[in-house]
Amino acid sequence: MPESKPAQALLDFIDASPSPWHAVATAVEQLKAQGYRQLQESDAWQLESGGKYFVTRANASLVAFTLGRQSPVESGFRIVGAHTDSPGLRLKPKAAHSTDGLLRLGVEVYGGPILATFADRDLSLAGRVHVEGTTGHTSCLLRFEAPLVRLPNLAIHMNREVNESGLKFNKQTELPLILGLAKDAGEAHQEFLALIGKALQVAAEGILAYEFAAYDTQKGVFWGADHEFIADSQLDNLASCHAALTALLATAKPDATCVCALFDHEEVGSVSLTGAAGSFLSDLLERIEPGVEERKRAFSRSFFISADMAHAYHPNFPNAYDAQHKVMVNGGPVIKHNANQRYTTSGETAARFIALCNEAKVPYQEYVHRTDLGCGSTIGPILAASLGIACVDVGSPMWSMHSIRESAGALDQGYMVSALQAHFNS
Repeated sequence: MPESKPAQALLDFIDASPSPWHAVATAVEQLKAQGYRQLQESDAWQLESGGKYFVTRANASLVAFTLGRQSPVESGFRIVGAHTDSPGLRLKPKAAHSTDGLLRLGVEVYGGPILATFADRDLSLAGRVHVEGTTGHTSCLLRFEAPLVRLPNLAIHMNREVNESGLKFNKQTELPLILGLAKDAGEAHQEFLALIGKALQVAAEGILAYEFAAYDTQKGVFWGADHEFIADSQLDNLASCHAALTALLATAKPDATCVCALFDHEEVGSVSLTGAAGSFLSDLLERIEPGVEERKRAFSRSFFISADMAHAYHPNFPNAYDAQHKVMVNGGPVIKHNANQRYTTSGETAARFIALCNEAKVPYQEYVHRTDLGCGSTIGPILAASLGIACVDVGSPMWSMHSIRESAGALDQGYMVSALQAHFNS
């Protein structure tokens, strides 16, 4: 059986983080336990040499950093970026409605999930609730632990072509989640608010707004003949968040200033207050190195790793892959290439990452998407362009990307952590 400690730590991290806001809260807990001090964007900062700090924005994105023994002008920044969000179903603002005696919750499709995988799963809700208080509104994390909602499938007797044509849902009419039996057709919204209020122990009338994602209540597991694989939700991209955070926490007294940046909204384009296309990271780097001339010099000596999961070769579908660039689970970190800059890797930055893998004594792989298929993208090109920092796109190999239940190799989390730690210490 493969060494499983990093993989088990990843599963624990994911299971504690059913929404982007929970993922940030989980990261904050780990940072505080290792002596990192929280800063507020609204405060003046007094940073100390060797200090360890973190900042959150809207409780959905986080940047943690430790100041190096050398100034950024001397050694630059060592940055790893990843994203806290995953594709799925998000509740509408007035989600609850009554139809044919059933209480249902309307949803929007967030990003590009494989919708069929959400059917017939033990789903629940997790997110945050905004509650009116005596001095203004407060935000509370809320997670319903037990299965609460469901998307039942249509029987094959009424959908005879499902195995030939695939399972498809009309996003407006066929995705509402069943919550329960309706008590009063005209009070569906109030019934749902009462359920939230009971869970938070607040008055329903004090609830101003909520933001909920549907999540799978099944916990992560090891599987395979020798437990060589793992399965969980949100491997894309909480695996990269966890690897970046773990590597930073294991880095003591580095020469360069090390930064771990976890962003929301990558799955919908990153253009937001908390997304990678926003100002969060550039604002923070400017406050670490306020001088314009000094900061530009520091950027020229910096290296940024964009960490997002990669497509592992699936032997049942060989024609979906470029035959010369098949990457395997448990084969180590994947360097992602695209000539059209959907990934930001260059020959120079690929070589630099390969050197880090060699130093960490971990295997590496290289991936190119089939030329006749559309290629996804990452936060890498966005931040490389806006900051002017050399960047490489990498990720751990996985199956079933954007399914509610994804799979990966049990060894690869440890490999990625080691490679990123070599980066922070470089």
